[in-house]
Amino acid sequence: MKPKYDLARKMRKALTPTEYLPWARLKARDPGKPVFRRQEAIGRYIADFYCSQAKLVIEVDGGLHGEEDNFQRDTVRDDWFKANGLDVYRTSAAAVFADADRVADGIILLAIERITARQGPHHRI
Repeated sequence: MKPKYDLARKMRKALTPTEYLPWARLKARDPGKPVFRRQEAIGRYIADFYCSQAKLVIEVDGGLHGEEDNFQRDTVRDDWFKANGLDVYRTSAAAVFADADRVADGIILLAIERITARQGPHHRI
């Protein structure tokens, strides 16, 4: 299936508050920090955030993700990402609203850990 590039482009221009808050912190291109992209088309899906160096998909789940239909769709989606060599990290919208800095810092640290693990023990970012 064709990636959803056009839809992802539109979604980048209309981030929800739970996407904007972490993005405001993740978008910094500081030396030594992983690079993140928002609303990234990957296969037939669009990830909220993606770090290609870490092969890490980040999803911010709102209240609807806990409903049975959405939970099943998320499981299928996560399985597809994993089958394609990507790790998925999910955080809740409530956690973002409670402390966006903490959520973003955790995502950055997780990405650094994954990059370091992929490069071996003697290589640093």
